[in-house]
Amino acid sequence: MPEKRISRWYFGGLASSGAACCTHPLDLLKVHLQTQQEVKMRMTGMALNVIRNDGILALYNGLSASLCRQMTYSLTRFAIYETARDRLNSGNNQPLPFYQKVLLGAFGGFAGGFVGTPADMVNVRMQNDMKLPANLRRNYKHALDGIYRVFQEEGLRKLFSGATMASSRGVLVTIGQLACYDQAKQLVLSTGFMSDNILTHFLSSFIAGGCATFLCQPLDVLKTRLMNSKGEYRGVWHCVSETARLGPLGFYKGCVPAGIRLVPQTVLTFMFLEQLRTHFGIAVLT
Repeated sequence: MPEKRISRWYFGGLASSGAACCTHPLDLLKVHLQTQQEVKMRMTGMALNVIRNDGILALYNGLSASLCRQMTYSLTRFAIYETARDRLNSGNNQPLPFYQKVLLGAFGGFAGGFVGTPADMVNVRMQNDMKLPANLRRNYKHALDGIYRVFQEEGLRKLFSGATMASSRGVLVTIGQLACYDQAKQLVLSTGFMSDNILTHFLSSFIAGGCATFLCQPLDVLKTRLMNSKGEYRGVWHCVSETARLGPLGFYKGCVPAGIRLVPQTVLTFMFLEQLRTHFGIAVLT
């Protein structure tokens, strides 16, 4: 009987971490652009400004927090989505309907967003630290130091500041990435012109990255502002109203770098994931 390989529960975290190592400079530039109160620089200008002021390695500020985030947020959402999908699909050669994929993605994304909030906050702060005056910089040594200091200095509640927004974004980005990737891959394979190979993985993940960017950009902007705030926002709706003052496009500030980051990250994540599944996955008979 033919066999197929399914992912181990932690493959999503490993694949996302590998992708994050490649796309971290784009993530850093996205955070810098989103936290501008006025549009002063574009992506290229911001990149040159960071390199000029702090050196080229500054593009990797906060990498430890980014990896910590992937091993909490992405590991959780991938583990829930893929484990539940494979369990529901066990013994059934027919793929799940799209609405079930969306529901699984929503649940996995919500849980992952909540679990990953502390690491996500520290990630945003570490990336944005270099923009602050020297006397206002937090100077976290690494992700775990940042999480410990936030807990010690600001309390547990602050550590989960923006959790609602992060979980909501997690729902949208997981639907855009995981559910849309599976659906796009299913549609590509159903044409009969392509097989389950690296080109199919690339095309499907590219489509998924575009969907995820479109769905989550407004929440991404709000989440970044809340996590980086120093008390200027009274809550989520106050942040929404302040952002709305910049006009409708204020919610899509940094959309281009977000897409430039999220699409390659999505592509790399699924390329890594498919290779991990092929070479190290659990073999099951079909």
